[in-house]
This record gives sequence, structure tokens and C-alpha cells, in this order.
Amino acid sequence: MRRRTYGVVVVVAAVLASAGCSSKYADDSGSSATAAAGNRAVKPVTGCGTSSWTDPADLSPTRAPARCKPLTPAPQPLAKTTKLTIATGTLSAEYVAPLEVALDKGEFKKEGLDVTLKVLPTPDALPLLAKGDIDAMWAAPEAAVMNGIKGGFDIKWVAGNFSPDPESKSGLWVKLKKGEAAADVRMAGRRMGTMIGKGSVIAYPMERALATHGGGLDKIQYQQLGSADVLTALQNGGVDSAWLLDPVWRKVDDNPAYAFLGGQPLGEPLGGMLYGRSLLHDDVDAGVALLRAYIRTVNTYFAGDYKNDPTFVTYLAKLLKTDETVLKSTPSLTMDWEIRAGTTTRLQAAYKASGVSKGTPLPESRTVDRSLYEEAVGHQP
Repeated sequence: MRRRTYGVVVVVAAVLASAGCSSKYADDSGSSATAAAGNRAVKPVTGCGTSSWTDPADLSPTRAPARCKPLTPAPQPLAKTTKLTIATGTLSAEYVAPLEVALDKGEFKKEGLDVTLKVLPTPDALPLLAKGDIDAMWAAPEAAVMNGIKGGFDIKWVAGNFSPDPESKSGLWVKLKKGEAAADVRMAGRRMGTMIGKGSVIAYPMERALATHGGGLDKIQYQQLGSADVLTALQNGGVDSAWLLDPVWRKVDDNPAYAFLGGQPLGEPLGGMLYGRSLLHDDVDAGVALLRAYIRTVNTYFAGDYKNDPTFVTYLAKLLKTDETVLKSTPSLTMDWEIRAGTTTRLQAAYKASGVSKGTPLPESRTVDRSLYEEAVGHQP
């Protein structure tokens, strides 16, 4: 695929122009309905019973993630090989591991899919997804995505990725002042270092963590830094708090001068697979097949504490091109293909609070489609 750059105005115009002419899943109002709405029969899937689906309204931090048996759902090869391109911001992060394992182990190929993982940041990938030049994004419903949908992009979040282990301390850290303890830290007015901009999904858990410590997204000062500079700035006093990701937080975990104030909510994925019109409408069979391969990979290789298997950790470190010791230094992620109810509503509230989004929030019907992963595991709503 040749990479092309499109101006936002041009792309929005193209998407709006095409919105009324191609969707076989359009309702009487002309808006796109979900891929399964009255058009696709959902059949029971061997190996995927009642444990393969959980109520989206269940926001319990102890909720067990959906699981099928290993090696299921079984492949259902397409009639002919279909080429798909998935954009991802990185190939070295652990949350991308299910896609890389699926590719390496031939799970996509078993479905009749020829998948390419292409490294592209969200701002570059988003217009390409909207126009159909790429088929999916392994990313998150960030502010740019929500604003793009408001502008006419036909994009939906169709599967989750992970939630943190209860032992993880990836999130908001603060350098304690003299005589200060974690329980009485007041965040208002403090300077926070982060490699992630205000429009990231991290705005939502950040807002939650700040709210419990007398702060808010509108009450702190941001300093955006490179990934290698965030910890250094926190340690040398350039900032007095920071959002530290895996495995960076391990550097301060045992130091009493620092305190962990909160991270991503347990049991609630904040990213995963985003589809554009090609898999939402033009070739839904391929869209379901892609999620089926992803879900099968999770059930086979990532169903539990996958870092308990030294052989698999060695394999994963090589695949991700990362140091094995670093990979083992943090708990396993809880891989989770489902999407919780209301997540995009909470994300949009955080974007509005941080000043990167305006206007009426989009309803979940415009941002999320669970029907494809439900079909893949044989769940009938």
C-alpha cells in the first residue's frame, strides 16, 4: 500500500460523500447500523460457552474476563485469501503481543487472512482508516477518534485489548514533599510530566486519580516530555508528578520518596481494535474472521498469567524485540477482547474536561460495535 497524506477537510468531505452510498447495514435514517443488526445469523460456537461473554454493564474490578477453551473459536477460512492492513503505533509494546503472536503462529492465515501490521501513529492512521486505505487500527478511542467520528468518519471500536493486573502500578506517581504521605497528597497546582497528550485515553484514569487527591485535569500544569525524559524530570525536580508506564514505574516502586496514586481502572480495557468502513460494511466476514483469530490467540496463549511460563516469556521477548528481564519485571496484562458499557462516554467527559473536545458527547451507538466479537464467540444478545 502506498502511503498518502490527506488534509482533514478533504478526508472529511470524502467520508461524508461516501457515507450514503455503500452500507448494506444502513437503517431508514441513513445512519450505519451495527454489522449484525438483522443481517447476520449468530450460531453457537464449540468451545465458547457461557464464559465467553460477560455483561458489558459489569464494571467490577474483579470481573473475570471472557474466555473460550484453548484453540477456540476454531478457524472458519474465508472463500479466498483477503489482505488486511492493521495500523499500530508500536510493535514492541506488550499490549500488541496478541496480534504479533497471531501473525507468527499463523492464526490469521488459518482464517484465510493475509495480515500486515504497519507502524503508524494514530494521527496518520486515522484518515487512512476512514478512507479505507487501511482496514483496522490497534489503538484506542482517543479524542482524535471521537472528533473524527463527529466529523463524519465511519469508525467504531470493535474489540478491547487489556486491563492491568491488580499488582501493576502503571499510572500516576508523585514525588512526596517533606512530611507528606500518599494519603494526603494534594495535586492541584502541581506540574505533571507525561509523554501522553491531553487527548489520550489516559485522560480518563488520570482524572479519576487526580479527583481523589484534590486535583483535576483543569487544576494541574502539564509538561509533555519524551519517553526517556519523564522519569528523569520526576527524579531531578523538573516536574513533581508523572504518569509512568510499564516498566518505568519499577524504578521508583521501592523508594519511599515517591507514591503511586492510581492507574487504569481494573477490568476496563481502554483500547483495542478499531474498524473502518471496509470491515464494518464492505467485508464483515473478514472483520469477524480477524477478531476470531485474535480471540483464539488470547484463549490459547494469553488466557491467564502467561509470564509464569519461562519458555513463552523467552519467545515473547524475542518476538517483541525487548529485553526478557524487562518483560518479566511487570505482571502479565489481563488480555480482554470485550468492551465495557459507558467507557467511551467516560472518555469523552475526560476529553472535555481537559479542553480537547467540545460539544455534545457521542452516544455509544456511534462509537462501539460489539456484534462482531459476539458473533465470533457465538453469543446472541
